[in-house]
Amino acid sequence: MTKQDKVELKRSLSLPMITLYGLGTTIGAGIYALIGEIAGIAGYFSPFSFLLASILAGFTALSFAEFSSRFPKAAGAALYVEKGFGVSWFSTAVGLLVVFAGLVSSAALINGLHNHLQEILPSSRISIILIVTLTLGLIAAWGVIESVMVAAIVTLIEIGGLILVIGVSWDAYSTLPERWHELIPTADLFSWNAIFLGVTLAFYAFIGFEDMVDSAEEVVDAKRKLPVAIMLTLLVTTCLYVLLALGAVLSVEPSQLAEANAPLAYIFELNSGYSSRVLVIIGMFAIINGALIQIIMASRVLYGLSSRGKLHSKLSYINPHTRTPLIATAVACILTLTLALIGNLSLLAKITSLIMLTVFSIVNLSLYRVKLKTPTPTDAIIFPRWISLAGFIISSGFILMELSRI
Repeated sequence: MTKQDKVELKRSLSLPMITLYGLGTTIGAGIYALIGEIAGIAGYFSPFSFLLASILAGFTALSFAEFSSRFPKAAGAALYVEKGFGVSWFSTAVGLLVVFAGLVSSAALINGLHNHLQEILPSSRISIILIVTLTLGLIAAWGVIESVMVAAIVTLIEIGGLILVIGVSWDAYSTLPERWHELIPTADLFSWNAIFLGVTLAFYAFIGFEDMVDSAEEVVDAKRKLPVAIMLTLLVTTCLYVLLALGAVLSVEPSQLAEANAPLAYIFELNSGYSSRVLVIIGMFAIINGALIQIIMASRVLYGLSSRGKLHSKLSYINPHTRTPLIATAVACILTLTLALIGNLSLLAKITSLIMLTVFSIVNLSLYRVKLKTPTPTDAIIFPRWISLAGFIISSGFILMELSRI
């Protein structure tokens, strides 16, 4: 065995670190605009839409949590599908789809960052894309603890921005005892139709937990801590989103909120009297963070597939000093750069959401099959079998809704 054969990914991510990593990939810049879109659809029932979306996303999150405890290895969804169906080419295809979805997302975010910068500092699109992408690639290659530390710090800044909006909405929350009845849906069909339309948008705000499992080989005691981190990520995200939605509809008429270009910034200015420029800057940090995490995720999937003989062996090379998959990271960075320079990613972005829902459905069904063969594995966190079945049904339902829009 050569020296390189002995080099492995470094297990250095603690429970707080991997949780912040998960929050960073879940809470993105999209929530700053999504609040207004959902308010325009669900009105005063927006907080309920977010809560219901969290519950629906939770079934799939628990499936990923159990899989990460059963098989704490890189390559995440690809490995899970292979365990469930036993078809090598199928699992590899799923893994590559996850990589593609992540890199398209990263490229779209980097383009979005350029659009934000144009409002503050006019600059060349190609220059910004090159500088940002290469910088993120270097951070991802630096070392897992270092790159995740950067992501964690930015995540705390993101969360701080959301808490800032929640904080200045305190007077609006104080009206809740008199206005709570406005937020509770009645039995009429119109109310529930509005709620479920809101859920279809809010559901995507909770996606991100699936990226956490790809760092399983870098988490300390992954069998126990990674599932807990996934559940904590969903819980914290739910609390933040529901509180934000609550403050939003109590502060501003939902129809008026839907017309705002930057709804959270509008709420902040309305409730505090100060400029919302700080939220614009935080939004840019959120964009950068999302792109970084997607590059890290994609490199770990490529590494995981390579280490199991599914892709070229060079992709599983681990640098002895950084303990990161340098070649896989470089490939992820180059592909992101190429996609970002191509531009016109709106159609690809829509396709990626369909891809991820398909992956969710397959992973849920894979877990259901695995649980039939090994219902009670040793030393793993498990959930009732019906949860994975419910996750499959819910994800499949969202796929049908997405297809109906095409």
